[in-house]
Amino acid sequence: MRTELSTRLGIEYALFGFTPFPAVAAALCRAGGFGVLGAVRYRDAGELARDLDWLDRNTGGAPYGLDVVMPARRAPGTEGLGEDDVEAVIPASHRRYVDEILAAHDVPALPGGQRAGWRVTGWLEDVARAQLDVAFDHPVALLANALGPPPADVVTRAHAHGMLVAALAGSARHARRHAEAGVDVVVAQGYEAGGHTGEIATMVLTPEVVRAVDPLPVLAAGGIGSGEQIAAGLALGAQGVWLGSLWLTTEEAALSSPALTAKLLAAGSGDTVRSRALTGKPARQLRTAWTDAWDDPAGPGPLPMPLQGLLVAEALTRIQHHEVLPLLGTPVGQIVGRMDAVRPVRAVVDELTRDFERAVARLGRIAGGTT
Repeated sequence: MRTELSTRLGIEYALFGFTPFPAVAAALCRAGGFGVLGAVRYRDAGELARDLDWLDRNTGGAPYGLDVVMPARRAPGTEGLGEDDVEAVIPASHRRYVDEILAAHDVPALPGGQRAGWRVTGWLEDVARAQLDVAFDHPVALLANALGPPPADVVTRAHAHGMLVAALAGSARHARRHAEAGVDVVVAQGYEAGGHTGEIATMVLTPEVVRAVDPLPVLAAGGIGSGEQIAAGLALGAQGVWLGSLWLTTEEAALSSPALTAKLLAAGSGDTVRSRALTGKPARQLRTAWTDAWDDPAGPGPLPMPLQGLLVAEALTRIQHHEVLPLLGTPVGQIVGRMDAVRPVRAVVDELTRDFERAVARLGRIAGGTT
């Protein structure tokens, strides 16, 4: 499973794994893939620096990447504002609606002194830039932006540090814009993917993006969780695959909520929904009473990014802390239907590569006219 891009990065397999967990990223690197740590969950640059220091010591010398979130557009009136100022823009009616949802499900308050653990401050540009300052002090081989290309000065700075720059795209039009902005790698993220997605399926999107940005390398993402699907992605012209959801039920992920792990293991491919309930932008996640409430036409509807994420931060922390099952969810793709056991990252990689080889061999026999 070697391609021009994987050879350039010096990795054994063209498997790129996005994860918020440093232990997963490191294990994937040691298994021959390429771990990409998501930075959006970090409350401050010091926490990110600590985990990047840990990654430097635990990847076995293999390269790794970092994924930041710098939106190309924000809610009108919030451009350039810091977190406290943005908080002040949130309507009181939406705060009441959050309280009503929590009250309807008897969600207790957080224990005294505990603060919201998950906030989307990483989507505020000043926070993301502080994270980048940390990243440039580490041997990060690839810098990815989940919501379009990074600003031009960030691309220039990353290239000066020898980093490749990647950006996720949900359409060929977006991909062309990324290429024009100087991005080195385009991730074609299909409708099936977890987190922020567009409306085009991976099977359609990948070859469109490959043609649109040729000769830039493209990674296929969305609905990929088996060796056969990896082979399909490469057959469509991709130089690798970008996997995220698949790592949520690995041993190294160590989700803090056993109940959430159980929900993921029990979920089928039809148990996700593309909703703005979490961040303000359409993101695929487990369908729950929380997503139903925000998608209800009778409700006020989600706020635009970054207001929605700031609005719901404490509520989500309370839901997760108390494991309130009807409301408990997470971003995850339709591939969740294959995630039926907790396994080590290396076991997942071994299965992916083994089944990829079998799929390629089978296609070779078909192409050769043999059975």
